Amino acid sequence: MAVMMMKKMMRMRMRMRIVQTSGRYCISAKSVSLCANKPLPERVKIVEVGPRDGLQNEKSIVPAEVKIQLIDMLSEAGLPVIEATSFVSPKWVPQMADQDEVMRGISRKPGVNYPVLTPNLKGYRAAVKAGAKEVAIFGAASELFSKKNINCSVEESLQRFEEVTAAAKQEGIPVRGYVSCVLGCPYEGKVSPSKVADVVKRLYAMGCYEISLGDTIGVGTPGGMSEMLEAVKKEVPVDALAVHCHDTYGQALANILVALQNGISVVDSSVAGLGGCPYAQGASGNVATEDVVYMLHGLGIQTGVDLQKLIDAGTFICRSLNRRTGSKVAQASCKL
Repeated sequence: MAVMMMKKMMRMRMRMRIVQTSGRYCISAKSVSLCANKPLPERVKIVEVGPRDGLQNEKSIVPAEVKIQLIDMLSEAGLPVIEATSFVSPKWVPQMADQDEVMRGISRKPGVNYPVLTPNLKGYRAAVKAGAKEVAIFGAASELFSKKNINCSVEESLQRFEEVTAAAKQEGIPVRGYVSCVLGCPYEGKVSPSKVADVVKRLYAMGCYEISLGDTIGVGTPGGMSEMLEAVKKEVPVDALAVHCHDTYGQALANILVALQNGISVVDSSVAGLGGCPYAQGASGNVATEDVVYMLHGLGIQTGVDLQKLIDAGTFICRSLNRRTGSKVAQASCKL
Protein backbone atom coordinates (compact mmCIF):
# COMPACT_ATOMS: atom_id res chain seq x y z
CA MET A 1 0.00 0.00 0.00
CA ALA A 2 2.83 2.39 0.96
CA VAL A 3 4.67 1.62 -2.28
CA MET A 4 1.56 2.43 -4.31
CA MET A 5 1.14 5.73 -2.47
CA MET A 6 4.77 6.64 -3.12
CA LYS A 7 4.40 5.93 -6.85
CA LYS A 8 1.22 8.03 -6.98
CA MET A 9 2.98 10.94 -5.28
CA MET A 10 5.89 10.71 -7.70
CA ARG A 11 3.51 10.81 -10.67
CA MET A 12 1.80 13.87 -9.21
CA ARG A 13 5.15 15.60 -8.73
CA MET A 14 6.02 14.92 -12.34
CA ARG A 15 2.75 16.58 -13.46
CA MET A 16 2.77 19.39 -10.89
CA ARG A 17 5.49 21.54 -9.42
CA ILE A 18 5.48 24.30 -6.82
CA VAL A 19 7.62 27.32 -7.62
CA GLN A 20 8.32 30.57 -5.77
CA THR A 21 8.54 33.80 -7.73
CA SER A 22 8.78 37.24 -6.13
CA GLY A 23 7.49 35.86 -2.84
CA ARG A 24 4.47 34.24 -4.46
CA TYR A 25 3.91 30.51 -4.36
CA CYS A 26 2.32 29.13 -7.51
CA ILE A 27 1.07 25.70 -8.50
CA SER A 28 1.95 24.84 -12.07
CA ALA A 29 0.31 21.85 -13.75
CA LYS A 30 1.32 21.24 -17.34
CA SER A 31 0.76 24.62 -19.03
CA VAL A 32 -1.62 26.00 -16.38
CA SER A 33 -0.36 28.25 -13.60
CA LEU A 34 -2.42 29.36 -10.63
CA CYS A 35 -0.90 31.87 -8.21
CA ALA A 36 -2.53 32.14 -4.82
CA ASN A 37 -1.77 35.79 -4.21
CA LYS A 38 -1.79 37.56 -7.54
CA PRO A 39 -2.92 41.16 -7.01
CA LEU A 40 -6.69 41.51 -7.13
CA PRO A 41 -8.58 44.51 -8.54
CA GLU A 42 -9.60 47.17 -6.03
CA ARG A 43 -13.06 47.43 -7.58
CA VAL A 44 -15.20 45.07 -9.64
CA LYS A 45 -18.09 46.02 -11.88
CA ILE A 46 -21.05 43.66 -11.54
CA VAL A 47 -23.17 43.20 -14.66
CA GLU A 48 -26.57 41.99 -13.46
CA VAL A 49 -28.16 39.70 -16.06
CA GLY A 50 -31.10 38.40 -14.02
CA PRO A 51 -33.93 40.35 -15.70
CA ARG A 52 -32.85 39.07 -19.12
CA ASP A 53 -30.73 35.93 -18.92
CA GLY A 54 -32.32 34.93 -15.63
CA LEU A 55 -35.93 35.16 -16.77
CA GLN A 56 -35.84 34.50 -20.52
CA ASN A 57 -36.36 30.75 -20.21
CA GLU A 58 -39.08 30.77 -17.56
CA LYS A 59 -41.97 28.61 -18.79
CA SER A 60 -44.63 30.84 -17.25
CA ILE A 61 -44.73 34.41 -18.55
CA VAL A 62 -43.52 36.85 -15.91
CA PRO A 63 -45.67 40.01 -15.96
CA ALA A 64 -43.98 43.15 -17.21
CA GLU A 65 -44.73 44.96 -13.95
CA VAL A 66 -42.81 42.29 -12.02
CA LYS A 67 -39.81 42.66 -14.32
CA ILE A 68 -39.95 46.43 -13.98
CA GLN A 69 -40.09 46.27 -10.18
CA LEU A 70 -37.19 43.80 -10.13
CA ILE A 71 -35.05 46.10 -12.28
CA ASP A 72 -35.91 49.10 -10.10
CA MET A 73 -34.99 47.17 -6.94
CA LEU A 74 -31.68 46.13 -8.49
CA SER A 75 -31.03 49.76 -9.40
CA GLU A 76 -31.64 50.78 -5.79
CA ALA A 77 -29.24 48.07 -4.63
CA GLY A 78 -26.41 49.92 -6.38
CA LEU A 79 -25.77 47.65 -9.35
CA PRO A 80 -24.08 49.72 -12.07
CA VAL A 81 -25.23 47.62 -15.06
CA ILE A 82 -28.56 45.80 -15.34
CA GLU A 83 -29.35 43.91 -18.52
CA ALA A 84 -32.99 44.86 -18.91
CA THR A 85 -34.43 42.74 -21.70
CA SER A 86 -33.83 41.19 -25.11
CA PHE A 87 -34.98 42.34 -28.54
CA VAL A 88 -35.32 38.93 -30.08
CA SER A 89 -38.31 37.51 -31.89
CA PRO A 90 -41.18 36.66 -29.48
CA LYS A 91 -41.57 33.49 -31.54
CA TRP A 92 -38.25 32.22 -30.20
CA VAL A 93 -38.27 33.85 -26.74
CA PRO A 94 -41.89 34.54 -25.71
CA GLN A 95 -40.75 35.72 -22.27
CA MET A 96 -39.20 38.83 -23.84
CA ALA A 97 -42.24 39.85 -25.91
CA ASP A 98 -42.87 42.77 -23.52
CA GLN A 99 -39.49 44.41 -24.17
CA ASP A 100 -40.98 47.78 -25.18
CA GLU A 101 -43.20 47.92 -22.10
CA VAL A 102 -40.28 47.07 -19.83
CA MET A 103 -38.04 49.72 -21.37
CA ARG A 104 -40.77 52.34 -20.97
CA GLY A 105 -41.63 51.33 -17.42
CA ILE A 106 -38.27 51.17 -15.63
CA SER A 107 -37.09 54.09 -13.52
CA ARG A 108 -33.69 54.89 -14.95
CA LYS A 109 -31.32 55.77 -12.15
CA PRO A 110 -28.45 58.19 -12.97
CA GLY A 111 -25.17 56.34 -13.39
CA VAL A 112 -26.83 52.98 -14.10
CA ASN A 113 -26.69 51.39 -17.56
CA TYR A 114 -29.56 49.27 -18.87
CA PRO A 115 -28.23 47.37 -21.91
CA VAL A 116 -30.39 45.04 -23.99
CA LEU A 117 -29.58 42.00 -26.09
CA THR A 118 -29.90 42.32 -29.88
CA PRO A 119 -29.32 39.33 -32.20
CA ASN A 120 -29.19 41.25 -35.48
CA LEU A 121 -29.72 44.63 -37.16
CA LYS A 122 -33.51 44.34 -36.94
CA GLY A 123 -33.31 43.79 -33.21
CA TYR A 124 -30.84 46.63 -32.85
CA ARG A 125 -33.17 49.07 -34.65
CA ALA A 126 -36.09 48.04 -32.42
CA ALA A 127 -33.95 48.41 -29.29
CA VAL A 128 -32.78 51.91 -30.16
CA LYS A 129 -36.34 52.93 -31.01
CA ALA A 130 -37.41 51.70 -27.56
CA GLY A 131 -34.79 53.90 -25.90
CA ALA A 132 -31.84 51.55 -25.44
CA LYS A 133 -28.55 53.39 -24.84
CA GLU A 134 -26.39 50.26 -25.01
CA VAL A 135 -26.78 46.90 -26.75
CA ALA A 136 -25.17 43.48 -26.58
CA ILE A 137 -24.52 40.88 -29.26
CA PHE A 138 -24.09 37.19 -28.48
CA GLY A 139 -21.96 34.66 -30.32
CA ALA A 140 -20.26 31.39 -29.48
CA ALA A 141 -16.90 29.67 -29.71
CA SER A 142 -18.62 26.42 -30.71
CA GLU A 143 -19.99 25.80 -34.21
CA LEU A 144 -22.71 23.38 -33.12
CA PHE A 145 -23.84 25.61 -30.25
CA SER A 146 -24.01 28.62 -32.57
CA LYS A 147 -26.23 26.70 -34.98
CA LYS A 148 -28.49 25.46 -32.17
CA ASN A 149 -28.66 28.82 -30.41
CA ILE A 150 -28.91 31.40 -33.20
CA ASN A 151 -29.33 29.14 -36.24
CA CYS A 152 -26.12 30.07 -38.05
CA SER A 153 -22.41 29.28 -38.09
CA VAL A 154 -19.88 31.24 -36.05
CA GLU A 155 -18.69 33.03 -39.19
CA GLU A 156 -22.23 33.91 -40.23
CA SER A 157 -22.96 35.26 -36.76
CA LEU A 158 -19.89 37.49 -36.88
CA GLN A 159 -21.04 38.89 -40.21
CA ARG A 160 -24.42 39.74 -38.69
CA PHE A 161 -22.72 41.40 -35.75
CA GLU A 162 -20.63 43.58 -38.06
CA GLU A 163 -23.87 45.12 -39.33
CA VAL A 164 -24.93 45.89 -35.75
CA THR A 165 -21.59 47.33 -34.66
CA ALA A 166 -21.34 49.46 -37.80
CA ALA A 167 -24.78 50.97 -37.20
CA ALA A 168 -24.08 51.43 -33.49
CA LYS A 169 -20.79 53.17 -34.20
CA GLN A 170 -22.55 55.70 -36.42
CA GLU A 171 -25.16 56.39 -33.73
CA GLY A 172 -22.80 56.42 -30.75
CA ILE A 173 -24.33 53.33 -29.11
CA PRO A 174 -21.85 51.19 -27.11
CA VAL A 175 -21.84 47.48 -27.98
CA ARG A 176 -20.94 44.67 -25.60
CA GLY A 177 -20.10 41.21 -26.91
CA TYR A 178 -20.83 37.76 -25.48
CA VAL A 179 -19.00 34.55 -26.34
CA SER A 180 -20.76 31.38 -25.21
CA CYS A 181 -19.19 27.98 -24.47
CA VAL A 182 -15.69 29.27 -23.73
CA LEU A 183 -14.93 26.31 -21.44
CA GLY A 184 -17.10 23.59 -22.91
CA CYS A 185 -20.00 22.87 -25.24
CA PRO A 186 -22.91 20.46 -24.70
CA TYR A 187 -22.51 19.22 -28.28
CA GLU A 188 -18.75 19.44 -28.97
CA GLY A 189 -17.24 18.93 -25.53
CA LYS A 190 -14.07 20.86 -24.73
CA VAL A 191 -13.62 24.04 -26.71
CA SER A 192 -10.13 25.07 -27.80
CA PRO A 193 -8.82 28.23 -26.07
CA SER A 194 -7.43 29.34 -29.44
CA LYS A 195 -10.94 29.20 -30.93
CA VAL A 196 -12.26 31.34 -28.08
CA ALA A 197 -9.41 33.80 -28.55
CA ASP A 198 -10.14 34.07 -32.27
CA VAL A 199 -13.83 34.90 -31.76
CA VAL A 200 -13.00 37.41 -29.01
CA LYS A 201 -10.41 39.06 -31.25
CA ARG A 202 -12.99 39.45 -34.04
CA LEU A 203 -15.57 40.99 -31.72
CA TYR A 204 -13.04 43.42 -30.29
CA ALA A 205 -11.86 44.41 -33.77
CA MET A 206 -15.40 45.21 -34.90
CA GLY A 207 -15.92 47.59 -31.99
CA CYS A 208 -17.17 45.74 -28.90
CA TYR A 209 -15.89 47.75 -25.94
CA GLU A 210 -16.23 44.75 -23.63
CA ILE A 211 -16.48 41.01 -24.25
CA SER A 212 -18.03 38.63 -21.75
CA LEU A 213 -16.60 35.11 -21.68
CA GLY A 214 -19.38 32.66 -20.88
CA ASP A 215 -19.05 29.23 -19.30
CA THR A 216 -22.55 28.54 -20.59
CA ILE A 217 -23.00 25.05 -19.17
CA GLY A 218 -20.83 25.50 -16.10
CA VAL A 219 -18.33 22.73 -16.78
CA GLY A 220 -15.22 24.87 -16.39
CA THR A 221 -12.64 24.51 -13.65
CA PRO A 222 -10.01 26.99 -12.43
CA GLY A 223 -7.35 25.27 -14.51
CA GLY A 224 -9.41 25.51 -17.68
CA MET A 225 -10.35 29.11 -16.93
CA SER A 226 -6.71 30.06 -16.48
CA GLU A 227 -5.67 28.33 -19.70
CA MET A 228 -8.45 30.00 -21.70
CA LEU A 229 -7.72 33.46 -20.28
CA GLU A 230 -4.03 33.16 -21.08
CA ALA A 231 -4.93 32.56 -24.73
CA VAL A 232 -7.49 35.37 -24.88
CA LYS A 233 -5.24 37.94 -23.17
CA LYS A 234 -2.72 37.53 -25.96
CA GLU A 235 -5.30 38.88 -28.42
CA VAL A 236 -7.20 41.63 -26.54
CA PRO A 237 -6.52 43.89 -23.54
CA VAL A 238 -7.58 42.39 -20.22
CA ASP A 239 -9.58 45.52 -19.36
CA ALA A 240 -11.91 44.68 -22.27
CA LEU A 241 -12.84 41.30 -20.77
CA ALA A 242 -15.55 40.04 -18.42
CA VAL A 243 -16.54 36.59 -17.19
CA HIS A 244 -20.00 35.01 -17.15
CA CYS A 245 -20.02 31.81 -15.10
CA HIS A 246 -22.73 29.22 -14.59
CA ASP A 247 -22.58 27.08 -11.47
CA THR A 248 -23.64 23.66 -12.76
CA TYR A 249 -20.66 21.89 -11.19
CA GLY A 250 -20.25 24.33 -8.28
CA GLN A 251 -17.15 25.91 -9.82
CA ALA A 252 -18.40 29.42 -10.58
CA LEU A 253 -16.91 31.32 -7.62
CA ALA A 254 -13.59 29.49 -7.98
CA ASN A 255 -13.50 30.35 -11.67
CA ILE A 256 -14.33 33.99 -10.95
CA LEU A 257 -11.49 34.17 -8.42
CA VAL A 258 -9.08 32.89 -11.07
CA ALA A 259 -10.39 35.55 -13.46
CA LEU A 260 -9.76 38.24 -10.83
CA GLN A 261 -6.23 36.93 -10.39
CA ASN A 262 -5.82 37.29 -14.15
CA GLY A 263 -6.69 40.98 -14.01
CA ILE A 264 -10.37 40.83 -14.96
CA SER A 265 -12.54 43.30 -13.08
CA VAL A 266 -15.99 42.76 -14.65
CA VAL A 267 -18.23 39.90 -13.56
CA ASP A 268 -21.67 38.91 -14.89
CA SER A 269 -24.10 37.36 -12.42
CA SER A 270 -27.81 36.83 -11.87
CA VAL A 271 -29.80 37.72 -8.77
CA ALA A 272 -30.91 34.60 -6.86
CA GLY A 273 -28.95 32.48 -9.36
CA LEU A 274 -31.77 32.67 -11.90
CA GLY A 275 -31.27 31.46 -15.44
CA GLY A 276 -29.85 28.67 -17.50
CA CYS A 277 -29.63 27.73 -21.14
CA PRO A 278 -32.36 25.96 -23.14
CA TYR A 279 -29.75 24.55 -25.54
CA ALA A 280 -27.62 23.07 -22.77
CA GLN A 281 -29.65 20.32 -21.15
CA GLY A 282 -29.10 20.04 -17.41
CA ALA A 283 -27.31 23.37 -17.09
CA SER A 284 -28.18 25.15 -13.86
CA GLY A 285 -28.47 28.87 -13.43
CA ASN A 286 -25.94 31.64 -13.48
CA VAL A 287 -23.85 32.25 -10.41
CA ALA A 288 -25.92 34.21 -7.87
CA THR A 289 -25.11 37.92 -7.65
CA GLU A 290 -25.52 37.76 -3.86
CA ASP A 291 -22.81 35.10 -3.61
CA VAL A 292 -20.43 36.99 -5.90
CA VAL A 293 -20.87 40.24 -3.97
CA TYR A 294 -20.38 38.45 -0.63
CA MET A 295 -17.12 36.92 -1.88
CA LEU A 296 -15.85 40.18 -3.34
CA HIS A 297 -16.61 42.14 -0.18
CA GLY A 298 -14.84 39.45 1.82
CA LEU A 299 -11.77 40.01 -0.35
CA GLY A 300 -11.89 43.74 0.34
CA ILE A 301 -12.99 44.50 -3.24
CA GLN A 302 -15.43 47.36 -3.74
CA THR A 303 -18.61 46.84 -5.77
CA GLY A 304 -20.89 49.71 -4.74
CA VAL A 305 -23.64 47.13 -4.12
CA ASP A 306 -25.78 47.04 -0.97
CA LEU A 307 -25.92 43.32 -0.19
CA GLN A 308 -29.10 43.47 1.90
CA LYS A 309 -31.02 45.37 -0.79
CA LEU A 310 -29.73 42.84 -3.31
CA ILE A 311 -31.02 39.97 -1.16
CA ASP A 312 -34.37 41.76 -0.93
CA ALA A 313 -34.55 41.94 -4.74
CA GLY A 314 -33.79 38.23 -4.94
CA THR A 315 -36.48 37.46 -2.36
CA PHE A 316 -39.00 39.50 -4.35
CA ILE A 317 -38.42 37.74 -7.66
CA CYS A 318 -38.31 34.27 -6.07
CA ARG A 319 -41.64 34.89 -4.39
CA SER A 320 -43.05 36.04 -7.71
CA LEU A 321 -41.77 32.85 -9.36
CA ASN A 322 -42.79 30.69 -6.39
CA ARG A 323 -39.36 29.16 -6.05
CA ARG A 324 -36.43 29.01 -3.67
CA THR A 325 -33.46 31.30 -4.21
CA GLY A 326 -30.35 29.76 -5.74
CA SER A 327 -28.13 32.01 -3.65
CA LYS A 328 -26.29 30.33 -0.77
CA VAL A 329 -25.80 33.72 0.89
CA ALA A 330 -29.52 34.52 0.72
CA GLN A 331 -30.40 31.07 2.09
CA ALA A 332 -27.99 31.52 5.00
CA SER A 333 -29.27 35.02 5.70
CA CYS A 334 -32.84 33.72 5.97
CA LYS A 335 -31.75 31.06 8.45
CA LEU A 336 -29.91 33.63 10.54
